[in-house]
Amino acid sequence: MKSCPEILRGLREDNDMHQKDIAKLIKTTQQQYSKYETGDTELSTNVLIILADFYGTSTDYLLGRTNRKEGVVSTNEMITANHSAGEIISDIAALSPERRSTVVDFVMFLKSCEQSE
Repeated sequence: MKSCPEILRGLREDNDMHQKDIAKLIKTTQQQYSKYETGDTELSTNVLIILADFYGTSTDYLLGRTNRKEGVVSTNEMITANHSAGEIISDIAALSPERRSTVVDFVMFLKSCEQSE
């Protein structure tokens, strides 16, 4: 997986933006933002959230902890209009281990059915 600095630079460039543009967004200087992209300075929680919201990604993606770009809002919209992803995960986590396994098996079955259509 890519590192946080690589991800930050890639997202900025993919959006045809300059460091000074992102610096303005997070209310800092271009020089300070440059330190985020070089890895000389770690992102604060506040900056991390602003950037995740701006790029529509998860904070885990920005930190290089996952390859999934989707943020919470887009993940919620992908799953269902009636239940958030967090609610569904909490409901599944509250099940017994056997029933959680059944849910996972069922999701994998549905996925394989969709792929074979």
